[in-house]
Amino acid sequence: MKRLPEFLEWLEGLPMKGQAQIEARLARIERFDHFGDAKYIGNGLAELRWKNGYRVYFAKMEDKQRQTVLLVVGGTKHGQQKDIEKARILLRRYAANSS
Repeated sequence: MKRLPEFLEWLEGLPMKGQAQIEARLARIERFDHFGDAKYIGNGLAELRWKNGYRVYFAKMEDKQRQTVLLVVGGTKHGQQKDIEKARILLRRYAANSS
Protein backbone atom coordinates (compact mmCIF):
# COMPACT_ATOMS: atom_id res chain seq x y z
CA MET A 1 0.00 0.00 0.00
CA LYS A 2 1.32 3.40 -0.96
CA ARG A 3 0.17 6.51 0.89
CA LEU A 4 0.27 9.95 -0.67
CA PRO A 5 1.38 12.85 1.58
CA GLU A 6 -2.16 14.30 1.45
CA PHE A 7 -3.55 11.06 2.86
CA LEU A 8 -0.95 10.99 5.64
CA GLU A 9 -1.68 14.61 6.55
CA TRP A 10 -5.41 13.88 6.78
CA LEU A 11 -4.86 10.72 8.82
CA GLU A 12 -2.55 12.46 11.29
CA GLY A 13 -5.22 15.12 11.86
CA LEU A 14 -7.79 12.58 13.04
CA PRO A 15 -8.41 11.70 16.69
CA MET A 16 -6.48 8.63 17.87
CA LYS A 17 -9.64 6.48 17.75
CA GLY A 18 -10.25 7.45 14.13
CA GLN A 19 -6.64 6.75 13.21
CA ALA A 20 -6.89 3.32 14.84
CA GLN A 21 -10.09 2.51 12.91
CA ILE A 22 -8.52 3.49 9.60
CA GLU A 23 -5.24 1.66 10.28
CA ALA A 24 -7.06 -1.51 11.37
CA ARG A 25 -9.09 -1.56 8.16
CA LEU A 26 -6.02 -0.94 6.02
CA ALA A 27 -4.20 -3.78 7.78
CA ARG A 28 -7.11 -6.13 7.00
CA ILE A 29 -6.99 -5.07 3.35
CA GLU A 30 -3.25 -5.76 3.19
CA ARG A 31 -3.57 -9.08 4.95
CA PHE A 32 -6.75 -10.50 3.42
CA ASP A 33 -7.29 -8.32 0.31
CA HIS A 34 -10.84 -7.71 1.54
CA PHE A 35 -12.00 -4.10 1.13
CA GLY A 36 -15.35 -4.36 2.87
CA ASP A 37 -17.68 -1.39 2.28
CA ALA A 38 -16.04 0.13 -0.78
CA LYS A 39 -17.58 1.88 -3.76
CA TYR A 40 -16.14 2.51 -7.22
CA ILE A 41 -16.53 6.20 -8.10
CA GLY A 42 -15.11 6.23 -11.62
CA ASN A 43 -11.91 7.08 -13.49
CA GLY A 44 -9.96 4.54 -11.44
CA LEU A 45 -11.00 6.06 -8.11
CA ALA A 46 -12.86 4.26 -5.34
CA GLU A 47 -13.76 4.99 -1.74
CA LEU A 48 -13.66 3.05 1.49
CA ARG A 49 -16.62 3.96 3.70
CA TRP A 50 -17.19 3.87 7.44
CA LYS A 51 -20.52 4.24 9.25
CA ASN A 52 -19.16 7.17 11.24
CA GLY A 53 -18.71 9.11 7.97
CA TYR A 54 -15.00 8.65 7.28
CA ARG A 55 -14.02 8.17 3.66
CA VAL A 56 -10.68 7.08 2.18
CA TYR A 57 -10.20 7.56 -1.54
CA PHE A 58 -7.93 5.07 -3.29
CA ALA A 59 -6.92 3.61 -6.62
CA LYS A 60 -5.58 0.20 -7.56
CA MET A 61 -2.41 0.61 -9.58
CA GLU A 62 -0.75 -2.08 -11.70
CA ASP A 63 3.03 -2.11 -11.37
CA LYS A 64 5.13 -4.83 -13.03
CA GLN A 65 2.56 -7.61 -12.58
CA ARG A 66 1.89 -6.45 -9.03
CA GLN A 67 -1.11 -4.53 -7.82
CA THR A 68 -0.64 -1.67 -5.37
CA VAL A 69 -3.36 0.19 -3.54
CA LEU A 70 -2.68 3.94 -3.67
CA LEU A 71 -4.27 5.82 -0.75
CA VAL A 72 -4.93 9.25 -2.20
CA VAL A 73 -6.74 11.31 0.44
CA GLY A 74 -9.32 11.00 3.18
CA GLY A 75 -12.35 12.95 4.28
CA THR A 76 -15.84 12.69 5.70
CA LYS A 77 -19.32 12.22 4.32
CA HIS A 78 -20.04 15.94 4.80
CA GLY A 79 -17.21 17.04 2.49
CA GLN A 80 -17.55 14.15 0.08
CA GLN A 81 -17.92 16.03 -3.23
CA LYS A 82 -14.99 18.35 -2.49
CA ASP A 83 -12.87 15.40 -1.35
CA ILE A 84 -13.68 13.41 -4.49
CA GLU A 85 -12.62 16.30 -6.71
CA LYS A 86 -9.39 16.68 -4.73
CA ALA A 87 -8.75 12.93 -4.99
CA ARG A 88 -9.25 13.01 -8.77
CA ILE A 89 -6.78 15.89 -9.14
CA LEU A 90 -4.21 14.16 -6.93
CA LEU A 91 -4.63 10.86 -8.78
CA ARG A 92 -4.11 12.55 -12.17
CA ARG A 93 -1.03 14.35 -10.83
CA TYR A 94 0.35 11.10 -9.42
CA ALA A 95 -0.25 9.25 -12.70
CA ALA A 96 1.44 12.01 -14.71
CA ASN A 97 4.50 12.05 -12.44
CA SER A 98 4.92 8.28 -12.29
CA SER A 99 4.87 7.76 -16.07
